[in-house]
Amino acid sequence: MKILKDLLYTKDHEWVKVQGNEAYIGITDYAQHALGDIVFVDLPEIGQEFEAGDNFSAVESVKAASDIYIPISGKILNINEALSDDPALINQDPYENWLVLIEIKDESQLNDLMNSEEYEIHCKKED
Repeated sequence: MKILKDLLYTKDHEWVKVQGNEAYIGITDYAQHALGDIVFVDLPEIGQEFEAGDNFSAVESVKAASDIYIPISGKILNINEALSDDPALINQDPYENWLVLIEIKDESQLNDLMNSEEYEIHCKKED
């Protein structure tokens, strides 16, 4: 299982990459392994706003469908349109193939996320 050091993580296996007042959000390697072959990704509309914990996306695989929850509040600035044509890109590299780019609404919410070491421990407990 691949865990990148410079990202923040949730207990639901989403990752956050902060760049200034913006953040890329995707699902982790752990999540894509659990889901199996991803066949569909439902992405939100650009401009939509979400509060931390809101369901903002869904990922479907040959095994299951899974709701994706936004880790921090924000406004959707961009979506990864490549996933609409080829959702399996997430299986190839879940960290390169982000779901959305958001404008961060409340930076203090980043304190509620796990660093890579904490996330690794969390994953071991789930196995």
